[in-house]
Amino acid sequence: MNAVPSILELDDVATHFPVREGTLIERQVGLVKAVDGVTLRVPTGEVLGLVGESGCGKSTLARTILRLAPITRGRVVFEGKALGDLTRQQLRAARTRMQMVFQDPYASLNPRMTVYDAVAEPLLVHRIVPRSGVADRVSALMERVGLAARFAKKYPHEFSGGQRQRIAIARALALEPKLIIADEPVSALDVSVQAQILNLIAGLCREEGLTLILISHDLSVVHHLAHRIAVMYLGRIVELGPAERVFKRPAHPYTRALINAIPRPTPEHKRDRREILLRGDPPSPLNPPRGCAFHPRCPYAAEVCKQAVPALMDVDAGGTAACVRLKDLPGYVVST
Repeated sequence: MNAVPSILELDDVATHFPVREGTLIERQVGLVKAVDGVTLRVPTGEVLGLVGESGCGKSTLARTILRLAPITRGRVVFEGKALGDLTRQQLRAARTRMQMVFQDPYASLNPRMTVYDAVAEPLLVHRIVPRSGVADRVSALMERVGLAARFAKKYPHEFSGGQRQRIAIARALALEPKLIIADEPVSALDVSVQAQILNLIAGLCREEGLTLILISHDLSVVHHLAHRIAVMYLGRIVELGPAERVFKRPAHPYTRALINAIPRPTPEHKRDRREILLRGDPPSPLNPPRGCAFHPRCPYAAEVCKQAVPALMDVDAGGTAACVRLKDLPGYVVST
């Protein structure tokens, strides 16, 4: 059986932001390591869930992939081309095939533009369809995301949060991309609307053959949509594997803590899980801990965890996890 080709490859990608002080003469006093060495392969047609606490670098990684944030180190390869090697014109053309849905639809939509103008703008800029066909294309996109075409002349403030997110999705689909990155697409919405938007995104991926990176701080959001889940902590991926395995048999202690934090519907569900309580708050990316970045909060940390940064190692069912004590932790099955 032939392996599915990768549409996106990240090789040791890092994004660091210098911290400067001084009024007349600025000097660098630190470095925020928002993303610090991510290696990842995303096969064509896959839905990859990227999860982690706020501040772990998920959004920065998304912006780095799209060249909206600078690449300090490493390579981002999209459809076989390293984005860092492309000219401005080549990058502009590549961006028609990768789009982003942002967290806050009201902030990502221009309040002075009607829905028609917002969805039509990428079509006109990139000349995807003749000018005479733009109106029909906009109407079709609105219908595609569950909005009536008669709303095209309204402004974003006239819509609900869920409707605004549908508009943002329609705008992302306008250029017929192959890769969509959805950055917390439902976190700003009511719970009753979240399922509608997630089902819409899932349906579009199936019908259009899209590759999706779904970013969330909530594992339960991505569990039913993602084929694989990548867990991120302080700029690094600490666990990666099939969604069902990561959710039911997490290997890394941090992943177990995230799953432990998911609200359970009944007391029986709560009794079935092992409690993992994290100590303190996430460290600052300006001054990360030595060795494993998770060790100050990990209930299983030992002296060895303070020494070297752990590399991803194989666990059961085709997953990987970055923990030097995997073989010593209860209930974990390490691949042989």
